[in-house]
Amino acid sequence: MSRTILVVDDDHKTVDLIRLYLEKDEYQVLVAYDGRQALETVRRFRPDLMILDLMLPKIDGLDICRILRAETDIPIIMLTAKTAEQDKLIGLDLGADDYMTKPFSPRELMARLRAVLRRSAEEKQSGPTRIDCGDLTIDFMRRQVCLQGELTHLTPKEFRLLEILISQPDRVFSRLELLEGAFGYNYGGLERTVDVHIMNLRNKIEVNPEHPIYIQTVYGVGYKFGGATIVSNTAPARLDIKDVK
Repeated sequence: MSRTILVVDDDHKTVDLIRLYLEKDEYQVLVAYDGRQALETVRRFRPDLMILDLMLPKIDGLDICRILRAETDIPIIMLTAKTAEQDKLIGLDLGADDYMTKPFSPRELMARLRAVLRRSAEEKQSGPTRIDCGDLTIDFMRRQVCLQGELTHLTPKEFRLLEILISQPDRVFSRLELLEGAFGYNYGGLERTVDVHIMNLRNKIEVNPEHPIYIQTVYGVGYKFGGATIVSNTAPARLDIKDVK
């Protein structure tokens, strides 16, 4: 079955160019030319991936990303003329899976799209549905985390970093490994953004972020998940919000 891709851009020439390459690779293509239409299309048709421009009429791309990340885990590739590092960090922190700037290479866009779809499929493969470790419970099916029985909200990138670290307890991951694992490829000078995400993650999952138990720093190398016994559960998790005190 072919994948369905939603292309969102107010520039019709850009949409037509991307559509041409997507259809050549036998993807089904949906299009939207403003933010409101994009949200309606995602909610109605549930595409497999969205290519999203940031500067859109009615609702901008960042707000679309923020809204959708509260509703769905649809992979998002941001495509924009904004080149500032801060714009990239904001987009990625809101949950974009990749980020390309205009002008862009259609071939590179197709390669990145395939990589994002492949990663998304790998993340959905079978494995533990829930992990309990000390005060933490991580529900992979619902992508929820509870600390001492309280639901704590993680951004998609924070959850992905936690997922990577906990996949191999006590293994030390370099910043570059975490960056590539969470963001999909090497962002070069943005390695330091991992430290910001780790700090935010600690504030949400550690009882005392100043003295972390779970996410430990290995100075000069990177980070590891340690300090707790992990119990994996393969049965569907029971972490409904109404059950959280």
